[in-house]
Amino acid sequence: MYDYIIVGAGSAGCVMANRLSEDPECRVLLLEAGPSDWHPFIHMPAGLSKLVGQKGVNWDYSTAPEPQLDGRLLWWPRGKVLGGSSSINAMCYIRGHARDYDEWAQMGAEGWHWDNVLPYFLRSEGNERGGSELHGGDGPLGVSDPRHRNPLSEAFVEAAVQAGHPGTDDFNGPRQDGFGWYQTTTRDGARSSSAAAYLKPVRKRPNLTVITRASANRITVEHGRATGVVYSVAGKGAFCEGASREVILCGGAINSPQLLMLSGIGPAAHLRQHGIDVVADLPGVGGNLQDHLDICTLQRCTQGLSYDKLSDTLVALQYYLGGRKGPGSSNIAEAGGFLRSALAEDERPDMQFHFVPAQLDDHGRNRLPGNGYTLHACGLRPRSRGRLYLASASAADKPRIEAGYLNDPEGYDLKVMVEAVRLSREILAQPAFAPFRGEEILPGAKVQDEADIVAFIRRKAESIYHPVGTCRMGRADDPDTVVDPQLRVKGIGALRVVDASVMPRLIGGNTNAPTMMIAERAADLIRGRAA
Repeated sequence: MYDYIIVGAGSAGCVMANRLSEDPECRVLLLEAGPSDWHPFIHMPAGLSKLVGQKGVNWDYSTAPEPQLDGRLLWWPRGKVLGGSSSINAMCYIRGHARDYDEWAQMGAEGWHWDNVLPYFLRSEGNERGGSELHGGDGPLGVSDPRHRNPLSEAFVEAAVQAGHPGTDDFNGPRQDGFGWYQTTTRDGARSSSAAAYLKPVRKRPNLTVITRASANRITVEHGRATGVVYSVAGKGAFCEGASREVILCGGAINSPQLLMLSGIGPAAHLRQHGIDVVADLPGVGGNLQDHLDICTLQRCTQGLSYDKLSDTLVALQYYLGGRKGPGSSNIAEAGGFLRSALAEDERPDMQFHFVPAQLDDHGRNRLPGNGYTLHACGLRPRSRGRLYLASASAADKPRIEAGYLNDPEGYDLKVMVEAVRLSREILAQPAFAPFRGEEILPGAKVQDEADIVAFIRRKAESIYHPVGTCRMGRADDPDTVVDPQLRVKGIGALRVVDASVMPRLIGGNTNAPTMMIAERAADLIRGRAA
């Protein structure tokens, strides 16, 4: 019998395992469906481009056909390895806007105002620049400036300023707006995943057990209380471990609601369709799905400066033999920015940009000839919503993901995407790119009027990997709420969800650091150290 069982060793799960096992009297079990994070490409930042095809560390999800995107199935890579998506992402350290969290509280997530969450960001962060009012200097999560800067990324930052946008040296400072260099979740030139930052230093604690390749099948519930987890290892067996205090789901926006529904916790009618006994009728499970939709503008580069033709072997040798320096230390998405367009709803930036000094089409899976560069752009506050459904009553079957991109009735999200294409082109047309600029690959010179741009968006837009919201946090009397502000599942004792699925609304930026913050605060809630 364990005190706590944590399902999922991703961005949140590793944090929870560390903080809960600080108490030597607590026995903690951490279950992870994927393998250990041994692969060298995980730890070399630039190795992320090679992890795209590594299905052994990726859940390899796809959406159902998306009606507003030409019926395409969009690829959703999610980490299936110690560290979860923090082991395969682009490492951009972004917290979002302070008002994002005040908005959560206004939506019923009491206690999650900016002033409540900032101390947990500071506790987590170990910024190489040192501590300040807005940054932590000695936390476990390494945060650092880029060690390697591609000349094309330098040109991008200059071009954004030439286009009239402010420059910034800190997207997590007093003002989010501006263009500059991303700080990344790296330490000493290596990826600082949640596994590296939180789990590895405490892995040998005698009260912490970690089991990899352990896929959860269901939560056991007795008399309205979660009592344990049934799981298999490497696809074999049906093991059951008990939890005397709590079961904590940290599977993320896809796996956590799926496991709840497999355990009889979710929309009653949907569960009965799959022959699952209803333990708790919670219609919000799987709903409120949100994600940042992204559109890429690509141009040829007339000089051989991009990362397109680098030798993987030489990059790795230079990195591992040269003190974790050179292109291997790059997170690839080195520079970017936030801006407030004419469509912004309030004072917050409503668009985010990631610049990549390489040609990136279809998540990098479609390798294009020659050299080039890519500018990602996404709208930060989508109004569209989707939903997650079970495909069957088996945990082995991937759920059905209906992302609902561009389905907002007023068409606001599509307008934002069209404006994002226009602004991307405007930046890439600035004098800073003159020495490098070749032909436009995407959308292409012939795509000029709005109808053609809309058609391009429907044909090429993709996820930028920020799904949230499917176990929404809010007031207990809200029928769409899944967890209360203490992250406890409504109607079931001793069961919490701690991951990006609890976000009531998508924050304005990358979601990895906020997910770790949620786990830091959740640990204090569980241990009685937070209001």
